[in-house]
Amino acid sequence: MKKNIATAYIAVSLAMIFWSFTFIWYKIVYQFYHPITTVFFRLIISSIFLFALMYPLKKIEKIQKGDFKYFLLVAVFNPFLYFIGESFGVKLVSSTLAAVIIATIPLFTSFTSSFFLNEKITRMNLLGIIFSIIGVSFIIFEKNEGITVSLPGIAMLMLAVVAAIGYSIVLKNLSNKYSSITIVSYHNLIGIFLFAPLFFIFDFKDFKQTGISQEAWIPLLELAFFGSSFAFIFFTFAMKKIGVGKANAFTNLIPVLTAIIAFFILDEIINLTKIMGISLVIGGLFLSQIRTNGLRDKIKNYIRPSE
Repeated sequence: MKKNIATAYIAVSLAMIFWSFTFIWYKIVYQFYHPITTVFFRLIISSIFLFALMYPLKKIEKIQKGDFKYFLLVAVFNPFLYFIGESFGVKLVSSTLAAVIIATIPLFTSFTSSFFLNEKITRMNLLGIIFSIIGVSFIIFEKNEGITVSLPGIAMLMLAVVAAIGYSIVLKNLSNKYSSITIVSYHNLIGIFLFAPLFFIFDFKDFKQTGISQEAWIPLLELAFFGSSFAFIFFTFAMKKIGVGKANAFTNLIPVLTAIIAFFILDEIINLTKIMGISLVIGGLFLSQIRTNGLRDKIKNYIRPSE
């Protein structure tokens, strides 16, 4: 059991590392292609890779009758709604405000997983998540960006938050019946068909003019293999073992890891403020994983005290 838990923590850490690198790869790809084009081809490459590699090995299971709607729902939540909400939200508000809103996903996910999936959440877990959010704020506000407030932008970012929460809940239920590889393979495949109309309506003309650029396709392949394939497989596996709330708490590591990666690759400076933010995120992450008596049980007992 302890070995499985340790493996889950390694898996979720690897997922965060891969997702942190995606910000570097996005920066290169976006010089050539629009976001919808990027995610559309990212999903195509990932699906071809997973089915070509795993299907002959019989690692991808067939969807049982009645379960397709859950796979469709997972794909609608993420990558479709989450990507649309985040992408358009970032365009309408400052990246600082957007990052803070996205950083609340673990907090809201902890509450929803507590009540919908019966996962225990403790005061210490909540305190850890709040510390992590404060740490994220230290890291991103250090950039001294102006905060642009737009109600439509905030609404789009909240759509991304809701999509991430819905994705985690449905994904947890599917992970009880299917392997991580099966779930990721199918939700990427379905995502292709969801994004295809947007690609041909909005981006196809620009894609024809740009053509295939080797400079863009190398990081695009990295996005597909590591960001859309291995990261999701590792995250799904970890979520099955340690729960939705605790797995999502690790997402606040992404700005920390991105700052560290940018320090080594892009020569960005890590100053005292960033160090304080990184320390808060890591400290909060440890608190978010501590097991004590469940807050959910305390709330229920308070609402319905035993006679």
